[in-house]
Amino acid sequence: MMSGYSFEIIVIDDGSPDGTQEVAEQLVKIYGSDKILLRPRAKKLGLGTAYIHGMKHATGNFIVIMDADLSHHPKFIAEFIRKQKEGNFDIVSGTRYKGNGGVYGWDLKRKLISRGANFITQVLLRPGASDLTGSFRLYRKEVLQKLMEKCVSKGYVFQMEMIVRARQLGYTIGEVPISFVDRVYGESKLGGNEIVSFLKGLLTLFATT
Repeated sequence: MMSGYSFEIIVIDDGSPDGTQEVAEQLVKIYGSDKILLRPRAKKLGLGTAYIHGMKHATGNFIVIMDADLSHHPKFIAEFIRKQKEGNFDIVSGTRYKGNGGVYGWDLKRKLISRGANFITQVLLRPGASDLTGSFRLYRKEVLQKLMEKCVSKGYVFQMEMIVRARQLGYTIGEVPISFVDRVYGESKLGGNEIVSFLKGLLTLFATT
């Protein structure tokens, strides 16, 4: 899939109990430390700081960010690259809400919450992208660095702010329909606290953008 491209895979593990680090260590043995870079941290320090930590070790001109549990399938990376070249985009975002994109493994309640959150976000923020809460994206490295300097949100709102700030700064965004498959191992957390935090963050973004 990645023939013809120079690449590295950087794994940021925040002390997760699901064996991520052990699996990554095995991959280093198979593919070599020049291709698989394991950069663990002792404890959970937040998504934004994980991005910054990863960027410090990235040597390429473009960075693809994805979930390591394969909820995001690597097969879409080639489509991201094609889309970026096609429009010379600063960001290419995977979308579950356009074309043949979709979500698999969620119950009806979670699908409704996700759709509802996305609809409210579109109405309030008019971001110019169809999927704000997904994290499977390709960025120009310098664009990602600039966005990280601007973004202050945490949790689910962080992904939204990245796109909203990108629009504010005049960066171009392309989209590729993706299939999101909920994790097979471990547990996805979406409770009342997360929903309240999301709504607070959304209103903050609405007031400041």
